[in-house]
Amino acid sequence: MPFLAGISVIIGFIGSLTGLGGASILIPLLTLLGVPVKEAIASSMVAIIATSSGSASAYVRERIANVKMAMFLEMFTITGAIVGAVITTIVNPVYLYFFFAAFLLLTFLRFRKTNTSVVQPANQDKFSRWLEFHGSYYDQSTGQTVEYKSRNAALGGAGMLVAGLAAGMLGIGAGAFKVMIHENVLHMPTKVSSATSNFIIGMTALAGVSVYLFSGLLNVTLMAPMAIGTTIGALIGGRFMNRINDKWLRMLFIVIVVYLIVQMLYKGIASI
Repeated sequence: MPFLAGISVIIGFIGSLTGLGGASILIPLLTLLGVPVKEAIASSMVAIIATSSGSASAYVRERIANVKMAMFLEMFTITGAIVGAVITTIVNPVYLYFFFAAFLLLTFLRFRKTNTSVVQPANQDKFSRWLEFHGSYYDQSTGQTVEYKSRNAALGGAGMLVAGLAAGMLGIGAGAFKVMIHENVLHMPTKVSSATSNFIIGMTALAGVSVYLFSGLLNVTLMAPMAIGTTIGALIGGRFMNRINDKWLRMLFIVIVVYLIVQMLYKGIASI
C-alpha cells in the first residue's frame, strides 16, 4: 500500500499534465502486480475522480479550464460511461486488454497527425456560438493572453459519447481520446484541452463507478492509497502545467501512450 500510494503521486502528476487522468498508467501497473483486470479497472476509476478533483480545482482557479464547455460535453460522457461499465461487467476479461490497446492506438495515430498548435476557426457555427463556446486564459510560459473560439459542438458531443463509452468500459478516463476531440474537432488550445479534459474526467468516472459499486468489483484496499496519491500528484501537476511549453506536454503524452499500448498488448497475449 505505501508503494502504491507513492507511485500514485507520480502517476497523478503525469495524468494531470497530459489530461490522461492517471488511470491509463495505473491499470497496467496493477495488472503487473497481479490484480485482475476488471478489479483494476473498477478501482482505478476512483483514482480518476481524485485526480480530476485535484487538478481541475487549480485549472478552474487559473481560468484555463472552460467550465461552460465542460458541462455541455459531460452530458454525453456520463451516458457513455454508464453503458461502458455495464459492458465490462459481462465481457470476457481477456478482451479488455486488447480493447484497451486498440483504443489507445487509435488515439495515438490520430493525435500524432495534428499540428503542434491548434488553428483557431475564423467563424463559429450557430450552435457553438449559442452555447458560448469561447474563452481566454493567460499563458505563463509565453506571457501572453490566449483567446479562442471553439466550434462543431454537436460533432464534439457525439465524439464525447464514444469517449465516455471507452472510459466506462476500460476505466481509463479516456483522457487521450477527449484531448483529441477537443483539439481536432472543437479546436481548443492544447492547455485548455488538457485542463477541460481533467474537469470532465471526474464526472465521467463517477458515472462508471456507480455501476462497478453494485457489481462488487471495487477494492477498498487499492482505492484508498491510489486516491490519496493521485490527488496529491494532480494538485502538484495542476500548478506546473501552465509553466510548461505545449511541445513538451505533447511529447510526454505520446511517450506514455506508446508505452501503454505495448504493455496491454503483452498482457493480453500472455492471458490467452
